[in-house]
Amino acid sequence: MKLFIIFGALHAFLAVSFGAFGAHILEGKLPDKYMGTWEKAVTYQMLHATGLLIVGLLAGKLNGVPLINWSGWMMFIGILLFSGSLYVLSVTQIKVLGAITPFGGVSFLAAWVLLIIAAYKYL
Repeated sequence: MKLFIIFGALHAFLAVSFGAFGAHILEGKLPDKYMGTWEKAVTYQMLHATGLLIVGLLAGKLNGVPLINWSGWMMFIGILLFSGSLYVLSVTQIKVLGAITPFGGVSFLAAWVLLIIAAYKYL
């Protein structure tokens, strides 16, 4: 599905941009703990951007398999919730935002399980 390839490329672009922003603008302005949090957000965003690209390619090969589409949407939602909450947490240092992050992590896990099942059943 073209949409997941576009989402994947967009999130890869954003991960590189946010990584550079963290390294060149935020470095020295945030405590080390929150720089580490920022870096974790960048890493997971890039990993799942790559996952979205894979889902997009598989969606083209396995046209109409709902598990693939659900996997892509769960990765997309995971990026927003996991990385998004960590980015905001890093710059605001509002600790309650960390309560959102696990929902993103569960979305990532669900996405990978759906991809495993789809590969097992249809490849």
